[in-house]
Amino acid sequence: MFDIVHRVAVENTPPEAVFPALTTIDGLAGWWTTDTRGDAAEGGVIEFRFPPGGFDMKVLETSSAERVRWQVVAGPDEWVGTTVEWSLRLDGDWTVVLFKHAGWSEQVEFMHHCSTKWATYLMSLKALLETGTGSPSPRDVHIAHPD
Repeated sequence: MFDIVHRVAVENTPPEAVFPALTTIDGLAGWWTTDTRGDAAEGGVIEFRFPPGGFDMKVLETSSAERVRWQVVAGPDEWVGTTVEWSLRLDGDWTVVLFKHAGWSEQVEFMHHCSTKWATYLMSLKALLETGTGSPSPRDVHIAHPD
């Protein structure tokens, strides 16, 4: 199995302030995609839609302000069954966000694309928390060439 991993630090924002951006529909819509809906509570399913498709994530864990875990239950074949995990820790005036999209069966080109997109969305999360404005889809950085 293969994983996508990233690390970003958010200045002057404690983990308790980062947590709602990962665990509420409005928070997620502020940095990932404006077309976010569903049930963000543990056991619920969150629906994320992007042009031209999307993903459904079952919320596995939101029990503390330190860790959030989802499992992909619908979306592209390469994503179904994978998990997305967020770990938060305070380091001085910074909250370190460790991100992992785990369980890819192989390192296909789509995985490389998704790794880059996750990085852009993590920067959107950082911007939302530090400035109040993220760049969720459809206002995100576009990295693919037109087909």
